[in-house]
Formats: sequence, structure tokens, C-alpha cells
Amino acid sequence: MSINKVILVGNVGRDPVVRYFDKGVAKATFPLATSESYYNQQGEAITTTEWHNIVMWRAMAEVAEKTVKKGSQLYIVGKIKTRSYVDKEGNNKYITEILADTFLVLDKKPSAPASGEAAGSVQVTKEPEVPEVQEKAEDYQTASGDDDDLPF
Repeated sequence: MSINKVILVGNVGRDPVVRYFDKGVAKATFPLATSESYYNQQGEAITTTEWHNIVMWRAMAEVAEKTVKKGSQLYIVGKIKTRSYVDKEGNNKYITEILADTFLVLDKKPSAPASGEAAGSVQVTKEPEVPEVQEKAEDYQTASGDDDDLPF
């Protein structure tokens, strides 16, 4: 068993770039910055920033196009995806991206009281994908019930 799950809270580095593909499928991409602060041995505050490439598809991309702007603070849940391509010089290049499953805009409301109430008005979850092929139970072998070879 393995898990590929990422939770990020950070600030958007630029407005999302949205592209439309065949059949009107939308893809939004934008950078998200997460920062971590600590004090070094001299007592100086040090802040490091990590930039993440965020990818959103379909309805989520369309909502992001309307609601996400440079500087917006977002809560994103997704998974890490690495893809590769060959550049013009024939070199292999790799890009690590966060494929968003859900996101929430955390920006404060413009008319929010001093308590700092978060907007929380935009939350988008990826639509469940419907498999194109129905799998049959007989396509899978069943376990023999012999647990003697289990490592635990």
C-alpha cells in the first residue's frame, strides 16, 4: 500500500493560466509559494520559500480562473505528479507538479470583522472520474486464504 497525498497552504505567485483542450476541457496552472521560518544559532529569523507547480483540470480549473488571483491564499489537497519531456537539445527534462483534488480560497472577506474571519466561500472538489471500462470480479484472482506467508 502506498499513499500520494499533499496538503499545502500558501500564496499564489501569479494569476492562473487556463488553457482549453479538445471538448472544452480546461487546465489551469499557477505557482504556489509555501514558506517556513526558523531562527538560526545567531538568533536571526530565517525564512525559506518553496515554489510548487499547481495543476487543476476541468470544472476546478474554470472555478480557479474566476476566483484565484496572484496573492490569494489557498488550501490545496492533491498528489505529486512528475512528468518528463525531451527539450529542443535532446535533453530529458522533469517537472514535478501538484495535481489538485480540492482547494479552498482562504482570503479574508473585504468586509470581514476584525476577528479575521476567513472567506471560505469557494471550495472546489475534483469530480470523481467514471471508469470507461467496467471491470468484472472474475478478472481478478482471489486470495487462497493462506496467511502463513504474510510478513507480519
